[in-house]
Amino acid sequence: MKKAFILMGSPRKNGNTNSIVKPFITQLEKDGFECKCIWLYEKALNPCIACRQCQKDFNIFGCSQKDDMQIIFDLILDSDLIVLASPIYSWYCTPPMKAVLDRMVYGMNKFYGESKGPSLWSGKHVALITTCGYSPDKGADLWEQGIKRYCKHSNLNYIGMLAERHMGYDTEFMDDEKAIRAVEFAKFVSACM
Repeated sequence: MKKAFILMGSPRKNGNTNSIVKPFITQLEKDGFECKCIWLYEKALNPCIACRQCQKDFNIFGCSQKDDMQIIFDLILDSDLIVLASPIYSWYCTPPMKAVLDRMVYGMNKFYGESKGPSLWSGKHVALITTCGYSPDKGADLWEQGIKRYCKHSNLNYIGMLAERHMGYDTEFMDDEKAIRAVEFAKFVSACM
């Protein structure tokens, strides 16, 4: 059974991002994936401090900070698919998602020490799910571009992005069309694996 690990970067359990992730996960499970979701706002996640302690051992995460990032590292290593789900704040992902990305680019990629080591997550697949207030081509484009570069650097397989727009706080976000697109995106992701 393939394993999908969803990193939920939204602070709101009843928010837009979670409402679009739910049908996506349901379809992935129908397609035979075991899905695990972690809410990043519930974890203790410090930003990277660039100490390079993680570069000393090519076989472990090796971070000097003792927070919840080791749990995330282990779940990523055990997964086939990594789904980064985040609303867009100031044209990029939320702060805990950014902290995870910064810590993983060093902890997973042993490229920055005295000698160059491997990418521990090489070959894993990555998909994005995001919600934004602007049209996706102007609201989510920078995050997608950044993740494409991140994946290339880390030797990850970027699959694609589902981006849905919220037209304003006085409007209902979720509708049947968005749910259908979430299901279709899950089918597309499954077919790419």
